[in-house]
Amino acid sequence: MIEEQQMNTGEAAERGNFFKRIDGVINGARSDSSEIDCKPVRRNSLRAGSCEGSFWRGTSRQDVQKTLMAARQYDRARKEPGKRNGPLGGIALEVLALFANLVNFKSGRLDPSLDYITDKLCRSRDAVVRALKALRDHGFLDWLRRFEPAPNEGRGPQVRQVSNAYRLSAPKRALALLGRWAGKPAAPDDDQAARADRAAIEAAHIATLDLGSFAEFVIEDSTLGKELARLGKAIGLRESAKRTEYQSTSYSYSGS
Repeated sequence: MIEEQQMNTGEAAERGNFFKRIDGVINGARSDSSEIDCKPVRRNSLRAGSCEGSFWRGTSRQDVQKTLMAARQYDRARKEPGKRNGPLGGIALEVLALFANLVNFKSGRLDPSLDYITDKLCRSRDAVVRALKALRDHGFLDWLRRFEPAPNEGRGPQVRQVSNAYRLSAPKRALALLGRWAGKPAAPDDDQAARADRAAIEAAHIATLDLGSFAEFVIEDSTLGKELARLGKAIGLRESAKRTEYQSTSYSYSGS
């Protein structure tokens, strides 16, 4: 009787170990498949490092500023009566301004993550995604989706999505709104209101520039531009010193 009970106990223990091994295999298979499928790569994604060479292109500060000005004027000119925002919207213009500060002028590299954009602008993820789509739909932005290998111990090839590669652009219909600032003759335009808007934009932009920045903006990186920028900064410093001296003299006379 005792031997029979011991045998039954041993068989039960062995069967329990068997089922534990089966459960371990099943759970392992589930964990492997979840690791592979939990982060799927989006459609039409290209491998990072192999697609940007022909996509990014060098630019200049002047071209980037023209893109910004064209986007603002385009959004203003296309705003429908009764609507609060234009076709781009304020958040899209914020995104474009942020990209203008991040782009590498020499290589054209521009690949901030979505988390970085939302943190910098203090905007929601959905709002930024909608803004990016609006910029692309209206021709001010384009991008490539990218992925990279993500080595894991699971089965099969595994990759992960990384930040998009972005490229700024300015459509011709928007550049035409800038007139001579687009670098070519202005398109015929009999609309007095549109011409007044362009003039206001030009004046507002120029008003923010000192002599040195104005020279760099207009003539860019040429020798003449650098020399005029240096001269403009020197004049600005001299005028600032004169004002400081004048204020000091005025204070001394008033004190006496």
